[in-house]
Amino acid sequence: MIIHMVQELASWSASLTHGGDILQTLHWHIPSDWIGHWTNDWMVLAQQFKEPDIAGDVGKSWNHFVKTGQVWAFLIGLVFGYMAKTFTTFG
Repeated sequence: MIIHMVQELASWSASLTHGGDILQTLHWHIPSDWIGHWTNDWMVLAQQFKEPDIAGDVGKSWNHFVKTGQVWAFLIGLVFGYMAKTFTTFG
């Protein structure tokens, strides 16, 4: 039984795209008397979802960018870069 399971996992591993596929494949090969409450824990874990807050994340990132002074380093770099380009090109 274990050899069969290892062979089947090896054959499926090339086409698996998500970790859930591995768990589903293993689930079908585990005898029903071995399955305990841990399968229910996996189901609950898979059902939890946090709504993404893209605008809030961008706002936090921008505030951190300004608060740490990186925005000034960026602007100074733009000015010096433009000046270096201007003085080193012909035309």
